[in-house]
Amino acid sequence: MQMGYPFRARFEHDPTGDVTVIQMKDIDDTNTLRLDSANKVSQAAKQSRHMLRAGDLVFRSRGRSNGAALVGEGIGHAVLAAPMLLIRPLDILPAYLYWFINAPPAVAQLASLAAGTAVQMISAEALKSLEIPVPTLERQHQIVALATLAKAEQQLQMTLASERHRLVTHILTRYARASTP
Repeated sequence: MQMGYPFRARFEHDPTGDVTVIQMKDIDDTNTLRLDSANKVSQAAKQSRHMLRAGDLVFRSRGRSNGAALVGEGIGHAVLAAPMLLIRPLDILPAYLYWFINAPPAVAQLASLAAGTAVQMISAEALKSLEIPVPTLERQHQIVALATLAKAEQQLQMTLASERHRLVTHILTRYARASTP
């Protein structure tokens, strides 16, 4: 685990830049990394220890919600900006660690360790103190598969509820219009 790259000064977005800078704003409420709005810079922090790679986790250590996002394939040249934390999993499946850190029990434990009144912050030490059960690799894969299916089911249920609401509204609107003299 290490702190993100400490830019010495405020950087300006360079649309032609060759390095993507991942900031807290680039992780959405579902703990998904969104690169479409990420800033780019030229030649910043091209030191290998600060460059992100697939399987890394980036952790929002400050703000209203804390959580980790999993860095996927095709990240290209990207660096994590401080105060975010970079987690590079060793001997544990990255997708399993992503699931565990974002699971309600771990979120609650981390929230209890947060410091600060105006802006909540989870320190690297607090994150390191999180006890992570490490089952066999086979079981880690099973947990990730089930968690992925549960998330997909939840998305389908939300879509179904939205479509049902739209359909009922349409039917009731047609019914209201048909019953007026």
